[in-house]
Amino acid sequence: MNATRRELLQVMGCAPLLPSWPSPEAFAKETRRADSHRIRDYFSQLSTTHNGHSLVYLDSAATTLRPSPVLDAIRKFYETQNANPGREIHFLAATAADEFDSARARIARFINAADPLEIIWTRGTTEALNLVASAWGGPQLQAGDELILTVAEHASSMLPWQIAAAKARATIRYLEVDENGNLKPQNLDNLLSKRTKLVCFTYVSNVLGTINSAKELCHRASEAGARVVIDAAQAVPHFPIDVQELGCDFAAFSGHKMLGPMGVGALYARREVMEEMQVYQSGSNMAHARSLTDWHYSPGALRFGAGTPNVADAVGLAAAADWLTMFDRGKLWSSEQQLTRYALARLQQVRGLRILGPLVAEQRTSIFSFVIDGVAPSTIAHHLDDVGICIRAGDLASTPLLQRFGLESAARASLYVYSTEAEINRLADALEQLESNKNT
Repeated sequence: MNATRRELLQVMGCAPLLPSWPSPEAFAKETRRADSHRIRDYFSQLSTTHNGHSLVYLDSAATTLRPSPVLDAIRKFYETQNANPGREIHFLAATAADEFDSARARIARFINAADPLEIIWTRGTTEALNLVASAWGGPQLQAGDELILTVAEHASSMLPWQIAAAKARATIRYLEVDENGNLKPQNLDNLLSKRTKLVCFTYVSNVLGTINSAKELCHRASEAGARVVIDAAQAVPHFPIDVQELGCDFAAFSGHKMLGPMGVGALYARREVMEEMQVYQSGSNMAHARSLTDWHYSPGALRFGAGTPNVADAVGLAAAADWLTMFDRGKLWSSEQQLTRYALARLQQVRGLRILGPLVAEQRTSIFSFVIDGVAPSTIAHHLDDVGICIRAGDLASTPLLQRFGLESAARASLYVYSTEAEINRLADALEQLESNKNT
């Protein structure tokens, strides 16, 4: 009779390492209950204080906090399952391999990829976009080809393609945004041509919070014969995305912006398009030698995974996806939209404050970049920090987009599932105090 892993651990004298983990059904019941009670209870960092003030964390667009189930999943791996993954070696190696494969499958399900082998593990969105620019752009772009980017791109989405285009002597054309920061899909038609090889755009602006018409942009680009890359870093955390329904060829996102660990993310690449890509890095695990110079590459996403994988953080990212999907994500999104409406109304009461992007909640996520007349964004951030409120300020890695609105820098407050109206009020009150101090 085959022994279970717990029985094997008991034989090896390791049973005490295994905590009593709740069943998936019990965990699902607990997280659903949290949806109607206190999600904030899962985030111990919210109890932090600074200068005698309780923490108000409004920097989630830069990185989110982590709920206890994500931290538990990572800890569980290192405490009970840690091994270099492998098959037919020993039980811990097999366990680690199972966990790694399971994490890939769960992330595929999270974005509705057709095949787990369409999920390439990366260190985050930046590496994922560089991977596409190198592994796809390198062999596919030629002199005279055209790429289309948008002025709303994050530096991590813009710079890799500028470098790839320069190497290939290809041309980049830029899709502008309107006065509210929206990308108009019909304007894409004016840039598309027979020479267009690729269109890359951000689903949600990290500066404006604007939600772009991703499905329509994908359709127009694909109809013109171009490959489509979506920077989904600011979209995936907030609402469900379906890569098959969108019709994109690539989509990139990061773990740390959706409750997962830093240093891990995923690139969705459609299997058909993977055949157009070169190996990005080479080494063990992604290839196996048949002889001195004859190598067999692993299938699909596996050939983009050279070296020992980051299993624990992949497990953590999958746990974050599980935690989000165990809630009614439609209800979470509805709650966020309600907070967005509240924040738009409250922040507009602050004298001299200008919010960038659309002022209609339905057109944006809960990212609010703003400026205040006569006050430097860095001064705003420092003032808020003094009273325990964490925001971001600077060029937000999106200088061309800020310049479109006549700015070089801005302050940015960003909400997430643990944010509250009371925290928005604390932000607005502190900004009003700053405005009042300016005039005294």
